Amino acid sequence: MPLRLVLGYGMLAHGYAKVVNGPEHFAAALQGLGVPAPHAMAWATIGCELAGGLAVLLGAWVPLMSVPLATILLVAAITVHARYGFSSIKLRAVTEAGPQFGPPGYETDLLYLAGLATLVLGGPGPWSVDALTGRPGFRALSTPHPPSAGPV
Repeated sequence: MPLRLVLGYGMLAHGYAKVVNGPEHFAAALQGLGVPAPHAMAWATIGCELAGGLAVLLGAWVPLMSVPLATILLVAAITVHARYGFSSIKLRAVTEAGPQFGPPGYETDLLYLAGLATLVLGGPGPWSVDALTGRPGFRALSTPHPPSAGPV
């Protein structure tokens, strides 16, 4: 559950920040990266981050929602963060205004991807919408089958 809460909230926060800062700013960034149909892709990304973040937070349809979220993270890691290396924290200077940081690397993208993979393989847990509704497939993909009694 803690992993779900952190990942879900993080994805929600990223989508919400794009809405608050103005989707047109995000679309302009996508256009600068050469993304086709940047306005449509901006809204699709925002929608996936908001809906996917909420789904992960609640533990609903995690394997299904992980696909678009992982795609967003992979695209961000490759097109934006890879050029800055691995580390997500790059202390450049400490000024009177406080610490000044450089652009983040792909470390955080990988952590989110690892977290999503963990939830997909391990399941959303007993305190999730999928578990509470008895939705088939909410169990971990790695859950072993119960031992058989064998021949009697």
